[in-house]
Amino acid sequence: MILGLGIIYYHLGAQDTFSIVAVDTLTGEVGGAGASCIDESAIQGGVLIISDVIPGKGAIHTQSYWNATNQQNAHNRMLEGLSPQEIIDWLIANDVQNNPQIRQYGIVDTDETGAPRSAAFTGINCMDYKNHITGPNYAIQGNILLGQQILDSMEARFLNTEGTLPEKLMAALQGAKVPGADTRCMNEGTSSLSAFISVAKPGDQPGDFWCHLLVPSTPYGVEPIDVLQELFDEWLLWTSISEEPFRLSSITTVAPNPAGNQIVFSITMPDKSDPLFIQILAADGRITDKLIYDGKPIVLNTVKYPEGTYIFTVSDSRKILDYGKFSIIKN
Repeated sequence: MILGLGIIYYHLGAQDTFSIVAVDTLTGEVGGAGASCIDESAIQGGVLIISDVIPGKGAIHTQSYWNATNQQNAHNRMLEGLSPQEIIDWLIANDVQNNPQIRQYGIVDTDETGAPRSAAFTGINCMDYKNHITGPNYAIQGNILLGQQILDSMEARFLNTEGTLPEKLMAALQGAKVPGADTRCMNEGTSSLSAFISVAKPGDQPGDFWCHLLVPSTPYGVEPIDVLQELFDEWLLWTSISEEPFRLSSITTVAPNPAGNQIVFSITMPDKSDPLFIQILAADGRITDKLIYDGKPIVLNTVKYPEGTYIFTVSDSRKILDYGKFSIIKN
């Protein structure tokens, strides 16, 4: 959660924002995703400022004339045990500037039995087009939008996507990837300028979440949801592999393993004439190296690599063919 920046942000006017918060009652995960025509040039982290994810509790998005005190008050009320609707009622009655009708909120949590709860609020003085949608375990909200179709598309993607909560939230953002979805970005031909996704497991520490990806800004004309999707795909690859038992590589030989200052990759695929691609992922899931395998063993200098365990994947242009693990130990 980002606090203490309200004085700077008051002068930015209305925040063109679309977002979703949701909970997964089976896993206890809570999180949200969003995008905005506010980026890092206006405020550190861009749209991330709207997000407050409380592991094991719920998620709160405060947008449209964002105010640090209102956001902190919402956080405190959730810790006190108020329901999403009770938190919104409290915020309306206690708006720090006595002007709740310019605010927009989306809040989700679970009650003492584990049942999901959601609520949203869109003040009548938020800029058009503005609205929100709620379901049993989600709330979707936006202002200064092209129209209701943006929110409807986000909801349809969220509901119809199979997979984990992060996958469903990422799909929801893709539903809003329309030029000018956030209308102030129409001239750039993008939906927004910054985007994020943040999901916490019940045992995560505040600010140290299972999934936390941010695109704070992008070059002119570059779609931030596309950039976020690339980061998300890397994160998803890491988590899907790292949570599975590792098998011995069936086509790839990595030696020596553990390695010192160099390691050699050899691949046996007699029926494969096209180039293959090797990706090496570090412990944080980020891609460390990308290599092209053209049939000859690759000798990789690992002097620049810190000690630790790494994952490699071997793929063609369509899918992952093999993966494995190797370690680097320096003498």
